[in-house]
Amino acid sequence: MTVIRSRRLGLLALAVLGLSVVAGGWRILASDRVGQAGQPGDAVAPVPVTTIARAERHEVVETLAVTGTLVAREEVLVGAEVDGLRIISFEVDVGDHVTAGQVLARLDHAQLDTQLAQSDANIAKAEAAFQQAQASIAEAQASAIQSQASLERTQALRGNGNASAEQLLARQTEVKVAESRIASAQETAHSATADKALALAQRNDIALRIARAEIKATVAGVVSERQARIGAVVGMSSQPLFRLIRDGEVEFRAEVTETGMPRVAIGQTVELQLTGFDRPVRGTVRLVDPTVDATSRLGRVAVTLQAEPGLRPGVFAQGTIETGRRPALTVPLSAVFFSADGAYVQAVRDAVVERRPVETGFVGDGRVEIRRGLAEGESVVLRAGSFLRNGDRIAPVSPPIAAATAG
Repeated sequence: MTVIRSRRLGLLALAVLGLSVVAGGWRILASDRVGQAGQPGDAVAPVPVTTIARAERHEVVETLAVTGTLVAREEVLVGAEVDGLRIISFEVDVGDHVTAGQVLARLDHAQLDTQLAQSDANIAKAEAAFQQAQASIAEAQASAIQSQASLERTQALRGNGNASAEQLLARQTEVKVAESRIASAQETAHSATADKALALAQRNDIALRIARAEIKATVAGVVSERQARIGAVVGMSSQPLFRLIRDGEVEFRAEVTETGMPRVAIGQTVELQLTGFDRPVRGTVRLVDPTVDATSRLGRVAVTLQAEPGLRPGVFAQGTIETGRRPALTVPLSAVFFSADGAYVQAVRDAVVERRPVETGFVGDGRVEIRRGLAEGESVVLRAGSFLRNGDRIAPVSPPIAAATAG
């Protein structure tokens, strides 16, 4: 038993010795490999290939995005100018182009025709009364002349003692009566003249109402709405019968945020995108509202549009207003990173990235104006982001020509 145990201990000692030799060998191999990797000329981690762009001078166009609706530039309401007449016909329909003075609808004026005939009769009656009064005036004037002559003869006879006082008084009375008859006839003539003037005024009023029984367009334009129906009785206080778009002019009424309103000015160019149009519709700012809605915080801008078939009020539109244009130092929009601390670019100098704060200006056509922080010709990372850090080394490459042009 003692011999067996000694043999077992010997075998165990040999096994431990062998493991030590193997472990030592692995240490030697590992040490050799580390020494070989640290030798000069061995391979290092590759630097990232990064596309760069240069700060260049371009014409920058700043735009302001807007939305709104097409509306009639000027809407004209046309209604009845007489009361109590019935519509008997319409001469136009919605969408028709009309000229100024064109008849749009007709009203029944048979009752007015009767009143016009009565006025004509009243005028004739007043004219006859005036003529009769003129004849009475002439007769009274002749009688007055005769009475005056008789008075003068009686006065001469009275001076010779051949006429009595009673005769003289009678002749004087005849003269006064003749003068009174003249005055009465003249008053009758004046009354007849007034009656004739009143009848003429009434006739003119009725004739005007008859003329207004034809409802006419006050301006040239396009009929956008027709509300009444044949047989309806209209009046001056009722709803307008027609709505006209004056001269068919349609404009864009844009809604602009209060922060964008100071940048909008009359005469600026506008480009709109409309449903159903395969190309943009251009226009010009015509009016800038001096106020901003206190609830929505939006201001209104009126835009005159170029004449285009198919423009209809009520259509939604969106587009841009060109608020500025000038040559400036720019970089692609993708090269600028906007953070809470401000804008910055990742400039590249000697293949090393350098974070550079910049002051930006106009933004448009995929480029950003750089007012401060870069010099013309300096390189920047084309697509700024968090994958590169300040001081990183890169392998800069220029973008393809097409991409550079588009940027």
